[in-house]
Amino acid sequence: MSVLQSSLRPLPSKLHKSTLALMRCFSDDFHKRRELRTPAPNGDIKKEFTNVTSFYYQSAIDAAAMQPSVRLTPAAILYSGKSPDQSHILRSAQYLHKELPVRIAHRINGFRNLPFIVGCHPTLLYVHELYIRAFHILSEFGPIRDMEQEQQWSDALRNLLDDHKDVVTQLAEGFAECRKYVSDEGLIKTFLDRTLTSRLGIRMLSEHHLALHDEKPNHVGIINITFSPRKLVEKKAEFIRSICEAKYGASPNVKVNGHVNCTFPYIQPPLDYILGELLKNAMRASMESHIQGTNIPDITVTIANNDHHFVFRISDRGGGIPAKIIHQVFDYNFTTSGSMLDDRVDRGIFGQMMDTDNTGPAPGKMHGYGFGLPTSHAYAKYLGGSLTLETLEGIGTDVYLRLSHIDGRSESFRI
Repeated sequence: MSVLQSSLRPLPSKLHKSTLALMRCFSDDFHKRRELRTPAPNGDIKKEFTNVTSFYYQSAIDAAAMQPSVRLTPAAILYSGKSPDQSHILRSAQYLHKELPVRIAHRINGFRNLPFIVGCHPTLLYVHELYIRAFHILSEFGPIRDMEQEQQWSDALRNLLDDHKDVVTQLAEGFAECRKYVSDEGLIKTFLDRTLTSRLGIRMLSEHHLALHDEKPNHVGIINITFSPRKLVEKKAEFIRSICEAKYGASPNVKVNGHVNCTFPYIQPPLDYILGELLKNAMRASMESHIQGTNIPDITVTIANNDHHFVFRISDRGGGIPAKIIHQVFDYNFTTSGSMLDDRVDRGIFGQMMDTDNTGPAPGKMHGYGFGLPTSHAYAKYLGGSLTLETLEGIGTDVYLRLSHIDGRSESFRI
């Protein structure tokens, strides 16, 4: 067996000291660079991550990873009710206090079982350590018996959400650099599907708990009781059109038809991401196939709603997807980069949102690491739905996002 083959064996649950030392050598330079880019206000980043490898030896992670996850339906959250004494917030915190360490431990096990050459990549190792740090902060937090302790817990939770906000980008960057050393694409896809959907579930539960404090009108936590698919499509289309115009000097119109007046309870944040990616792909395909900026065909979004499901169909006339790559469009890190030579085109049809703040449009690249569509596909499946596409090469593409209602009238997904 070659050295490379032997290095692709999964790491054992309890890592050997020499392995940890080697992993630390690989990551030292990365952490130094990261401290310069994003120093913590108190300057404690280096201290936290210098000591974090000691946590690999603790049995608490192994014990937590053996426990099953207790998943909730959105309907259970929607109808859980409010209490004048805020005991519903206290109950939510007590549930998360027990549940989050278990879910995080499951993800740590996933990192431990990555092939060695992948697991010791500096960026991926950093994300791994973020999860370890989060596990210990949450699991070492004492019992939550009153609202004062709940407030301290919520503050810690809010800080951790902020610490983990760039995890998807970091995973994309890390796997883009090291996946060439791994022949089993299925292993990478399984890991990323589980990690990204688990992260989605953790963030939804955490943000729901924090939102219970706000009592926003027409909301129960993060559930929008009067969610309007049309309004979300129009909002996302306006934002992405502004990006498209800043980049290309023009943008296609977006027409919305179908059941445009329907409203119902739904968890909006995951749809913000999915619809943003699908509309961005449709706009870029339209612009790249009409790069002169004239006679740009409209993008049509059709909304269909019944008692059990609702569907978005996003139709573009951006030339379709070539048959030779159609089987790859749901693969992580896949991109058609370099397929066009025009300097106004960046990395083909599929990619992540442009590298700029979401506070407003600015000229820049509308690309990333090829995570947008596969992540959207995984999210849709996690939400109990599906994401499929039909394409006609030379004409255009129709993407179908089908999701289930969460009001309890039919079977729904569990968070």
